[in-house]
Amino acid sequence: MRNLIILSACCFVIATAGAKDPPASPAGASAAATPAATKPAAAAPAPAPAASKAVAPAPAKPAARPLSAAEQRVIEEQAELDLQARIAARIAEMRANQQQRAAAAAKARKVTETKKKKDVVAVKPPPPANSTHWAYDGEFGPANWSKINSKWSQCGTGGRQSPIDIRDGMKVELEKLAFDYKPSSFSVIDNGHTIQVNVAGGNYLTVQNRSYELVQFHFHRPSEERINGKSFEMVVHLVHRDVEGKLAVLAVLLERGAAHSMIQTVWNNLPLEKHDTVQPSVVLDVAEVLPERGDYYTYMGSMTTPPCTEGVLWLVMKQPMQASPQQMAVFSRLYPFNARPVQANSGRVIKESN
Repeated sequence: MRNLIILSACCFVIATAGAKDPPASPAGASAAATPAATKPAAAAPAPAPAASKAVAPAPAKPAARPLSAAEQRVIEEQAELDLQARIAARIAEMRANQQQRAAAAAKARKVTETKKKKDVVAVKPPPPANSTHWAYDGEFGPANWSKINSKWSQCGTGGRQSPIDIRDGMKVELEKLAFDYKPSSFSVIDNGHTIQVNVAGGNYLTVQNRSYELVQFHFHRPSEERINGKSFEMVVHLVHRDVEGKLAVLAVLLERGAAHSMIQTVWNNLPLEKHDTVQPSVVLDVAEVLPERGDYYTYMGSMTTPPCTEGVLWLVMKQPMQASPQQMAVFSRLYPFNARPVQANSGRVIKESN
């Protein structure tokens, strides 16, 4: 192929050079011209015809060589790759269009759902002012108790709220708690927040030269108070009141273990419906809930439910009592969670028995 190109170039150069040569002179042109003074002028010789330009023959095209099998395969493979690339580009374009349509549909659905929610909110009546409804979660939960009812403002602004995480207690010689509990009639009510047991009069707790009468006790799961960060599975709060109306709450922590006879008596008389009351014909010995050891923590706090009244004397027994897993499961089916979060200590004094 290289030799053929060189040969073609040479032919083109020769042809070009021949085309530029001057035309041939006529015969006798070299002789001297005869003077025309005495002789009539001779007819001028006819000009010699111009020499024709030489034209180089066009180089012959090489005959087409048949493709080998390997070359044919390469061409076919390249064609197949081109086809695959076009198909992939088309598929990518279709997918992009599908994604755009799906995104537009999702956006339209979201706009519709948002509009529906706004419509629902618009028609939903606002909660009544000074409502008495509260809960342990949601819009009526502990964070909003102070906003639900103006009389519950201490739930949000109080400086001595309960429960707390009991830490760094000052170990001192605390007086022993004096209990005067006896078997008494009782009633059981599911008040919508816990199981509450109202006890007949005549059961007393004496501490700091004050005598407090037991009014009721109820249960929380898990325990509301913590001891050095530790929470227990349940707690019993025994609420007492003195003649001046001041409150003292005794907290008995519950952990898993043996069945508790007094708790079982309460469970045997549970109401079938919320806000119903059962008045059993048997008596209840509240003293069974007291631990053998009498050491305790004490601090000033509040009630742990609205209206979160402060000025409450808290007495937390250090030794927990036991209840069986089955007994705890009974309560958890009714109230799986009914504990207020721990509140700030706010620098209050905590005393602890030695």
